[in-house]
Amino acid sequence: MTLQQLKYVVTVAEKGTISDAAKELFISQPSLTNAIKDLENEMKITIFNRTNKGIVVSNVGDEFLAYARQVLEQTNLLEEKFLNVKKQSPRFSVSAQHYSFAVNAFVDVIREFGGSQYDFTLRETQTYEIIEDVSRLKSEIGILYTSSKNEEVILKLIKQNDLEFEELFVAKPHVFLSSQHPLAEQLVITLEDLEEYPYLSFEQGDYNSFYFSEEILSTVDRNKNIKVRDRATLFNLAVGLNGYTVSTGVISKELNGENIIARPLMVQEFMRVGTIKQKNMTLSRYGQAYMEALKKHISEFVR
Repeated sequence: MTLQQLKYVVTVAEKGTISDAAKELFISQPSLTNAIKDLENEMKITIFNRTNKGIVVSNVGDEFLAYARQVLEQTNLLEEKFLNVKKQSPRFSVSAQHYSFAVNAFVDVIREFGGSQYDFTLRETQTYEIIEDVSRLKSEIGILYTSSKNEEVILKLIKQNDLEFEELFVAKPHVFLSSQHPLAEQLVITLEDLEEYPYLSFEQGDYNSFYFSEEILSTVDRNKNIKVRDRATLFNLAVGLNGYTVSTGVISKELNGENIIARPLMVQEFMRVGTIKQKNMTLSRYGQAYMEALKKHISEFVR
């Protein structure tokens, strides 16, 4: 296995076809095809499935490519330091539940490393997919929470996928609602106060059990339930329908505007928010910068 072969498979995955990748790499299609086959034979895996419509990255190929990109990134760092060569396009991915501080930290990393070329991905996605993304190195870092209700299941799943959880902070549950909501002036809100209002939550697809719910206290019976997929829709419904959701209480006026506020919810529960990454894996410089940015954006809340 050579660095050149790793560069070949990464380029093919990015371009989507052998022909486009060959043009990018300035080699012939047969040479590129043979190099990839040699690598697949050596690694005893199939990186690309060949179909009538072209090539498709296999599941194991997806995982292999994630490691290949890490190796190439480390090679770029060596060339930068000792050869003064700057040629890489930064690549970094995060998968997270819907937290504004996760977005703010992501912005900081792009501002620090973006330059004229970069390929960064922020997936605000479902809880199970966060664990799956990090386990397959589709994302370097994941962000989610545990509570007394889901902790055993979530931490077991994290361990089974050979990942590790690092706590960022522990929060008391807060109600997110419109600044014009009838309950907005209350300093503390109870579950009884919320009974007549629509409860907003993020849909979890095939893993819609309360263990994977992004909102704490998801097992509480509610008469009005609305599930959504993105944060903007949820906040629009909170404003338009006097709906509410339950989260950490960490909120960004820059991202969410002045219309959404957080009020403490009077319950005996907690949210332990943290990051997940592959066990024993050293974070890239982008991952390290992201962790620092996360801590900066939650520092006021943690104090």
